[in-house]
Amino acid sequence: MPRVLRASALALVLLAAACDSGGSSGGGAGFALSPSTPPAKGDIASFSWGLYAEPPGLDYATAFDYPQNEILSNVCESLMRWTPQLTLEPGIAQEVGRPDPLTFVYRIRPGVRFHGGGTVTADDVVHSLNRHRDPAVGSTWVSAFEHVASIAKTGPLEVTVKLKSPDALFPQWMATSAGTVASARSLKAEGTRFGTPDGKVDCTGPFTLGRWNKGHSIELDRFDGYRGRRARSGKVIFKFITDENARTNALLNGDTDGGYLLNPNSYAKLKGGGLYFGRSATTVNLNVTNLRGTLGDVRVRKALSLALDRKGFVKAGLQGNGVPTSSLVTKDVWPQGVDGEAGLPSPETDIAAARKLVQDAGATGKTVTVATSQIGPDVSLLATAVQAAGTQIGLKVDLKTVAPDAFTALFSDPKAREGIDAFPETYYLSVADPLSMYRVFRTGQFENYQGFSDPAYDQAVDAADSEYDPVKRAKLTQEVQRLESRQYLWIPVAEYPMSLYLNKRITGAPTSIAFMYYPWAADVGAAR
Repeated sequence: MPRVLRASALALVLLAAACDSGGSSGGGAGFALSPSTPPAKGDIASFSWGLYAEPPGLDYATAFDYPQNEILSNVCESLMRWTPQLTLEPGIAQEVGRPDPLTFVYRIRPGVRFHGGGTVTADDVVHSLNRHRDPAVGSTWVSAFEHVASIAKTGPLEVTVKLKSPDALFPQWMATSAGTVASARSLKAEGTRFGTPDGKVDCTGPFTLGRWNKGHSIELDRFDGYRGRRARSGKVIFKFITDENARTNALLNGDTDGGYLLNPNSYAKLKGGGLYFGRSATTVNLNVTNLRGTLGDVRVRKALSLALDRKGFVKAGLQGNGVPTSSLVTKDVWPQGVDGEAGLPSPETDIAAARKLVQDAGATGKTVTVATSQIGPDVSLLATAVQAAGTQIGLKVDLKTVAPDAFTALFSDPKAREGIDAFPETYYLSVADPLSMYRVFRTGQFENYQGFSDPAYDQAVDAADSEYDPVKRAKLTQEVQRLESRQYLWIPVAEYPMSLYLNKRITGAPTSIAFMYYPWAADVGAAR
């Protein structure tokens, strides 16, 4: 599952960057959201961009994390596309028909050119999408296709997707890497080299993949055959800077011109320059992974939630740039007019009530083991906050410090989670729909780490899945959210904004998390 793996990497880099604040003023927090950066005033020969890590590969089928998608969004295109406002617009598909709840008909734009020559056909689309369904490929986006029965060419520029059951999120997945279209000819020719430093990535975006200097940088070159507006920059140089202090210094001294996903501890240094905060879809949570131990009693899980000092975590872990929450999704992913927090418990601390719950559960003095790692304040400080909360209400909370690689494994390897009751998690949505969060707890889902299973919950999710009207679906999702909130399967802590820094040379980048699936680098140009 892509979101899980991305979330693990987010933790590895402090993930100081992603959440909806619930309003342009930052929901009353110590930051303000910017809808955009000023548009570019002219073209520029090149600009450099700081990445917190080198991508392990650039195959869209395994593009599960920020570094991969931050680059690929400018090289490849999908059937649909996110906008900077986190809405959908046509991509390679110029229109989509839905003759019935189980059928989507994608009509492809004529004359869309591949970087390596030739134009997009229905065969390219079918081959690109079906790769996710091939177990040999090992796609991290396979869950987006769980309801798909078939993907077939129904015309030279027409592809029809048949579903086994209604799936209201499927059209939204087609704006992510799940909907990417690459040259079928190139995919077959490259084989396992596709997306590697020694292979090619033949797509249709505003930039082509240029030199990949392993361990140092990746270059993109402007594609003058692009179907849309010509990129403002002739070249983009992505530099891999794994040390956050070094990355901050590179932004300040001009070694790099900009970057997303900044360390909260760097905000004070960067505020004098072009520091922006934008919309996203990220929350920080305590992920409960074991329902057989002390946390198997819902009263203990609720007690931990009541005892958590969310305000203190936001102040210390996010440098005040966040909002305490009792929801696993941010406010802005709900349709306008739908209150995403209706019926949820308060995020305020209540130690007395929490202590009584622990006593009633007969859990006083029992142990809860929480994994932690020295990989950023969103992990280490939240683990410490959980320990402090547990101690106040009569629990014994042991912190198990693990290496970064071992912490990453918690998201994908059940063996790595053995002996662990919970761990901090930074989690964001790949589609701006709250249902994509609450699907996690359906029976048998990959991210359902604790093995939760409830037929009533599954039925509620299926009902929301079958509703294509976004407002009606959101209201059904409210009920799903209320069911989950009573179980405290993940304990929500805070939401926080996307962060972006641009120096005085450049402007034009979107401030929102849309850069994951929108060709943001094409908008970047000269600031003056």
